[in-house]
Amino acid sequence: MDLNDSKSLAELMSRYASSETGFGVPKDGWRICLAHEFKEKRKPFQAKDVSLSNMLEHVSLGVRYLKWWYRKTQVEKKAPFIDMFRAVPLRQIYGVPLGGIGGGSITRGWRGEFCRWQLNPGMYHYKTVIANQFTVCLRRDGQTVYQQVLSTERPSTLQGWNWGYCGEHAFYHGLFPRAWTVYNLPGQNVTLTCRQVSPVIPHDYKDSSLPVAVFVWDIENKNDYALDISIMFTMVNGSGQKDDKSGGHWNEPFHLEKEGESVSGVLLHHQTPANPYTLCIAARQKSGQEISHQTAFSPKGTCSAVWCDLMTDGRLDSPTNSSPPTEKGEEVAAALVVSCSVSANSRNSVDFSLAWDMPKITFGSKERTYVRRYTRYYGTKGDAAPSISHYALTHYSKWEESIEEWQRPILQDRSLPAWYKSALFNELYFVVDGGTIWVELPEDADISGGLRPEDGGLPAQPEVVKDFGRFAYLEGQEYRMYNTYDVHFYASFALIMLWPKLALSLQYDIAGSVVQHDPMERLNLMNGRYSPVKTRGVVPHDIGDPDDEPWVRVNAYLIHDTADWKDLNLKFVLQVYRDYHLTQDQQYLKDMWPVCQTVMENELKFDKDGDGLIENSGYADQTYDGWKVTGPSAYCGGLWLASVCMMCKMARVLNCESVYQRYRDILERGSAAFDKLLWNGKYYNYDSSGRSLSNSVMSDQCAGHWFLRASGLGDDEYQAFPKEKICSALKSVFDLNVMSFAGGQMGAVNGMRPEGVPDRSSVQSDEVWVGVVYGLAATMIHEGMVEEGLRTAEGCYRAVWERMGMAFQTPEAYCEKGIYRSLAYMRPLSIWAMQLALNNRPNHDTTTDKT
Repeated sequence: MDLNDSKSLAELMSRYASSETGFGVPKDGWRICLAHEFKEKRKPFQAKDVSLSNMLEHVSLGVRYLKWWYRKTQVEKKAPFIDMFRAVPLRQIYGVPLGGIGGGSITRGWRGEFCRWQLNPGMYHYKTVIANQFTVCLRRDGQTVYQQVLSTERPSTLQGWNWGYCGEHAFYHGLFPRAWTVYNLPGQNVTLTCRQVSPVIPHDYKDSSLPVAVFVWDIENKNDYALDISIMFTMVNGSGQKDDKSGGHWNEPFHLEKEGESVSGVLLHHQTPANPYTLCIAARQKSGQEISHQTAFSPKGTCSAVWCDLMTDGRLDSPTNSSPPTEKGEEVAAALVVSCSVSANSRNSVDFSLAWDMPKITFGSKERTYVRRYTRYYGTKGDAAPSISHYALTHYSKWEESIEEWQRPILQDRSLPAWYKSALFNELYFVVDGGTIWVELPEDADISGGLRPEDGGLPAQPEVVKDFGRFAYLEGQEYRMYNTYDVHFYASFALIMLWPKLALSLQYDIAGSVVQHDPMERLNLMNGRYSPVKTRGVVPHDIGDPDDEPWVRVNAYLIHDTADWKDLNLKFVLQVYRDYHLTQDQQYLKDMWPVCQTVMENELKFDKDGDGLIENSGYADQTYDGWKVTGPSAYCGGLWLASVCMMCKMARVLNCESVYQRYRDILERGSAAFDKLLWNGKYYNYDSSGRSLSNSVMSDQCAGHWFLRASGLGDDEYQAFPKEKICSALKSVFDLNVMSFAGGQMGAVNGMRPEGVPDRSSVQSDEVWVGVVYGLAATMIHEGMVEEGLRTAEGCYRAVWERMGMAFQTPEAYCEKGIYRSLAYMRPLSIWAMQLALNNRPNHDTTTDKT
């Protein structure tokens, strides 16, 4: 078959899309043949992609950024929090990441590569370590009849191994947090199904923190004779970085038996000065199976000794001694083999695990040491890898039961399309692979910012933070800021619905930072002015850069002075009540109430004419930080009115009648002003400036109403926006931003002109933001526009996952042609807002096929 022939490839993909070959592979998920090549090749956004008018407008920004970038990279020797000159190129290779939440992550590609690494918190490198592989050996009557690396690669190293597995004979299937790779061995009548399992379990705060994954190899022998089959797992001591050759690394075999179960493997001790760790490859001993190993070998040259050792008898020599520490410039790897017999026309299975133990961590500044969440159960000595591996290999079946119980109602809901089921679960990859860090709260920590409850502040150690730790995730793998709050507003649905204690913990951290003040003046790159790093009484943009000291120095973002942003304070208030609505946590609401009052009082200063409606400043002063907005606007004005609604609701819940009456008055006046200044008969104008593009159709214009609906509000006295106008606005967005853009096949463009062409006034108005589209789709579903909502979101999924090859790296943005921006981004987690809306459908019937 010619894989360059589009018809042949389409036939191949069609065959595997419906294939039931393989053991236990589910129907729903993201499936791809290992021989597939994506035809569409996109490039990252660069300065040259800006229109001439926008480029001239941002010349000063470019000069200031260049000076800052040079000082950062050449003088301070640090990585910029956003590197506009070194965007991560698109590699169409990634699969379901390995590991639980907050303990570091390793991504395994859909062709089997170990290719994306985040062991040091929040810091990524993208390196395929070619020696990290699985190999199969088949033996019959004492003779090896087939031995193959299960990789389509043909590398220039390790030439003593048999590479180049034909990808036409295999497919990959991802349904986070699990993945399946099904290999049909050519001419052998044997099928191998590798099932990858990570402990990512909703509402589980123990096992979900473990830095480990399990590989279950199901072996099906379809011959009428028995075979001896061995699976070899090889792993380099390191992650493909320079420090792999820094010297002092060493390996040792281990065997651990407890509770009647035995596990054996090799520990790979990586001895770096900062954040040392141990990798562990292990296997579970089963009756009739044999585990053997090679403690150390060099992953350079032909490496034929390990290959020939396996080929001789399907086993390795299994030395019992540890390897000596490596010399500088030297690398070391280890191998583990499980051998078993498989009778004619029968099955067997072998289990491997990969764990990594980096219990103590420092961020880039190395000022403080934190311990990861899993150390609560496994200690901080750095000797936990054998115990974690043992636990994983003996408990993964329980993990799978929990995962299936969670996913089953959605996967069996025939009213939901297959693409949506894949998107819903697979977009959750970012909870693990978003630079995520989950640490224990130090005993002497004070997250309150120094203001106690009696003075309108927080407890030093709120119970939820003390019990469940501190949690942070990046805005994106390329936009390196933790808990970027304007973006978390969208992504937060995944956390509050699946790990609500982590969502509340994050909120306490944000609330504590509101009262903090950092008076140090710094240059804002956008306007060239100086302002304090953090202003008291406002929500921070982010809680810091992992290459610096998060939680201690917030607001790594220095393009704008975000103390002037109009949306951050409002998004805090909206999330507080949404979280309370979904958790019914009364203590949380009481703790957050004074902080809500503080940020709303601060926000009132933006209502300069006293009409009850805030105004934007004339520059990009909200999450659309490249799209100017002047005067009252649909986006920020809508968020404001929704926040005022929620202040009214919270005041009633907490019996604060005077506060209720104050905000009720603001709501009445503000709603009238919003309608008068922005409603044009079909939708809400982008802003009220009266300039030529002020009547652009913004896809995100109903964001405030979205949160009202998600919080059980939006009717009766807590309705800021008339239903008929919301439905009209959503219909306009669907007709123009969705269906009139790219043939209705790419989601919703951020800005559209009423005449049916994209708004190209900024670098962001003609982009599609995937996370915004999922939020828009949720809003449509809340208003009964289910078909339109699903159609809108489907465009993003098809574009990103099927055409652009961006699986497990969903970007922040893409344009209609050629360009994407910021791979692997937080905001698309907002797809869980769609599930919340779908759950709230009246008379929801999951048994009939409606879509």
